[in-house]
Amino acid sequence: MTAYRTAAYLFLAIFLFSAGRGLSQCTVLGQNPNTAFPVCGTTVFEQTNVPICGDMTLAVPGCSGAGGAYADKNPFWYRFTCFQAGSLGFVITPKDITDDYDWQLYDITSIDPLLIYTTPSTIVTGNWSGSSGTTGASGSGVDFIQCASPADGHAPTFAAMPELIVGHTYILLVSHFTDSQSGYSLSFGGGTAVITDPKEPHLQTVTPDCDGKKLTLKLNKKMKCGSLSTTGSEFSISPAVCTVVSAVATNCSTGFDFDEVVITLSTPVPSGDYELVIKNGSDANTLLDNCDRTVPETEHLPFKYSVPQPTPIDSIERIGCAPDLLKLHFSKKIACGSIAADGSDFTITGPTPVTVATAFTDCTTGFNDVITVRLSAPIYTAGNYVLSVRPGTDGNTVIDQCGLQTPPQTVPFTTVDTVSARFTYTNALGCRNDTLTFAHDGANGVNSWNWLFNNNGSATTPSHTIVFPGSSSNTIQLIVSNGTCSDTANNTVILDNEVKASFDMPSVICPEDPLIVTNTTTGLVDVWKWNFDVIASSNSKDPQPVFFPNTNIESAYTIKLLATNTALGCTDSVKHRLKVLNNCYIAVPTAFTPNNDGRNDYLYPNNAIKAENLEFTVYNRWGQVVFHSRDWTQKWDGTIGGIPQASGVYVWMLEYTHRDTKQRVFQKGTTTLIR
Repeated sequence: MTAYRTAAYLFLAIFLFSAGRGLSQCTVLGQNPNTAFPVCGTTVFEQTNVPICGDMTLAVPGCSGAGGAYADKNPFWYRFTCFQAGSLGFVITPKDITDDYDWQLYDITSIDPLLIYTTPSTIVTGNWSGSSGTTGASGSGVDFIQCASPADGHAPTFAAMPELIVGHTYILLVSHFTDSQSGYSLSFGGGTAVITDPKEPHLQTVTPDCDGKKLTLKLNKKMKCGSLSTTGSEFSISPAVCTVVSAVATNCSTGFDFDEVVITLSTPVPSGDYELVIKNGSDANTLLDNCDRTVPETEHLPFKYSVPQPTPIDSIERIGCAPDLLKLHFSKKIACGSIAADGSDFTITGPTPVTVATAFTDCTTGFNDVITVRLSAPIYTAGNYVLSVRPGTDGNTVIDQCGLQTPPQTVPFTTVDTVSARFTYTNALGCRNDTLTFAHDGANGVNSWNWLFNNNGSATTPSHTIVFPGSSSNTIQLIVSNGTCSDTANNTVILDNEVKASFDMPSVICPEDPLIVTNTTTGLVDVWKWNFDVIASSNSKDPQPVFFPNTNIESAYTIKLLATNTALGCTDSVKHRLKVLNNCYIAVPTAFTPNNDGRNDYLYPNNAIKAENLEFTVYNRWGQVVFHSRDWTQKWDGTIGGIPQASGVYVWMLEYTHRDTKQRVFQKGTTTLIR
């Protein structure tokens, strides 16, 4: 379908869309996604008659904005599975080369085929060109979906071959825009993907019914509906105690293939051992798969018929951890209507009281060979328990498909204890590293341990020793199992015993100010030793402020801290340098000589340690700013952008708030740059 083939086509498409789609619903097999033709990659499909129907709106990636004109008009759908990954090539050849067919490929793996109308992510590729003639996917095709286009023959009709994924199921839509058409042929080839099922067809199982008059035959793959004769002429019984009078395949009223056949016999077979034999029937073949491969002639399956006996519980499905459901398996299907909904057909005894709450099964077909018994509470205790079958509140036990009651019986089962992954640890403290030993008690039959330390290091033993830094935060996870029950525990271990001496202090102070230090040491410390050079010392964790002598000379001192953990014998030390200025009078020099001789090389406000919110600006004789700073330690070197400025007089302005007085100060003056 295209939106621009002619003005008339465009008008028709928009009219149909706005009118709610004028075509009838598709009912012919193959014209819906869920009744798609099963494809054999070696078969050429010939479509000579396409019923008029459809027009369900479709998404087309990159094209769907064209007036809503994309739809599956007069469609046929083809279904196949990828058995070997690779590229898919195919050709759609119109019987009348002037016809224009469009197509789109979908990946429907694990979804309802009808979801393709509402799930654009299923689209693999397609072609909606307005050009007539052959179309499909080939090695020379374009790597995009060609949108609707004028019918001028210039738009590409072939898309690049898509890459198929092993095990995925696909459906291919072939659509025609007009109601007049001559049909087409569809052939697959040219790619590397294999869409032909390599499995050869065979008989799989045969099961007699309760009366011995019907046999249900299962095949190992889907077979063509048309290859089975209604009289069942393909089958016979050995020994020939009766004849086959009919064979009915399931699914053939709504599909093209089947894998189950119900065979009706002329009379019930007596108890005994038999074989079902397949041969060429009245249609000259046994059964054909979608690639016309036959079940080998004279292939046979043994089966045994016995007069039906009551069906006991065959087994209880494997018991999990803390079970609150028990799944009972039977060798024959049980009638849903015979199961007491309150679970009164069953009781449970054991080391702890257990109450049955309900019993149920999937009753889609009215029969099922699994009954689920729900308990009022999970069983947490290990032990040997017994499930008993008895008549329920409905007056009977459960009844099988042959109408026979399951006899009263007892079936033992065993449960295990739940487990806990809680663990303990011990810590051998060290100066830099700690040695931790983690342990689990192995209670309740735990036989599997999986440790994870900081998301990488692991161990699988009941206990494990590991070294962590003495100052660190560590995450530990343990998963334990006794083969049935498992549990997970997580913990964070924070270690803070490593001694790391540290303190904060100013690096420069005024001669009249005390030195105040802030202790930032981490770890377990019980002995402190401060040394303020030759001036003072202290054994306090947080020493008192220290005053230094005012000598009117700038002086340097070393401040040192020694922190000790006497129990561990761990010590760490740190030291900082302190400068005590000769004075803190803030002033700007009247001259400076930026000649790199180490004396008066810079212009800045001296000793402005107590200047807060400072702003220092220097101007040349023309009033241009040559230097600006808000940090008193930043200095002008007599250059602008690295270019030395001329000798001469410069004007400066200084503004700040004095830290002690909190007064705002404004000063200005001149300085001479001398070269």
